[in-house]
Amino acid sequence: MVHKTSQNNDERELALAAARERMVEQQLVGRGIRDPRVLEVMRQVPRHFFLGEFQMESAYEDEPLPIGEDQTISQPYMVALMSEQLHLEGGERVLEVGAGSGYQTAILARLAAAVFTVERIPSLAEKARMVWRTLGIANVRLRIGDGTLGWPEEAPFQAILVTAGAPNVPPPLVEQLDLGGRLVIPVGERFLQTLLCLIKRPDGSVERQESIGCRFVRLVGRHGWKTGEG
Repeated sequence: MVHKTSQNNDERELALAAARERMVEQQLVGRGIRDPRVLEVMRQVPRHFFLGEFQMESAYEDEPLPIGEDQTISQPYMVALMSEQLHLEGGERVLEVGAGSGYQTAILARLAAAVFTVERIPSLAEKARMVWRTLGIANVRLRIGDGTLGWPEEAPFQAILVTAGAPNVPPPLVEQLDLGGRLVIPVGERFLQTLLCLIKRPDGSVERQESIGCRFVRLVGRHGWKTGEG
């Protein structure tokens, strides 16, 4: 009986690995993701680890999925696109606002030297920590709090990624971005945002680039949406 259970688990893992490869080829490469490091990490990190048992079969589908607390794990393409727009080379210190399930954090951890992530919901933070531990991810620091304030004690950051939709770009995040750094954030209305990439030039000026339309959960905090607002 134990042998049969082990065999079933092995078969499921093989099926999930095949689904992950299809995800990369069809959803990412097929839509224009080109950064080889991003593609390789998306092949490596098991998205299903960050989901509940009942969601396993949907883990590599082309959609966001609920993770509790009215939050979601982002669509794989969006995770890859936002990661690619940061132009990470491996030595950066990255600030992530909104750890959520921890999946995007795990991707960043494989692409950069260190990730500092702020999550406002303790239960999600604890679940994410457990999965990172299982995957052997040791270059992530997490704290509970208002992500719109950033993490000033650890600034500056060479890259900042925000995983929730904001009404405006939080000023503390721009302040904590290093010269030459990139800030990727969805900005707009409650149910529709535009993905922005802000680049801080050597003279301190900020270049703003618009990408695609998107829909994220609200970024709640002092410089985001207020609780119950929007």
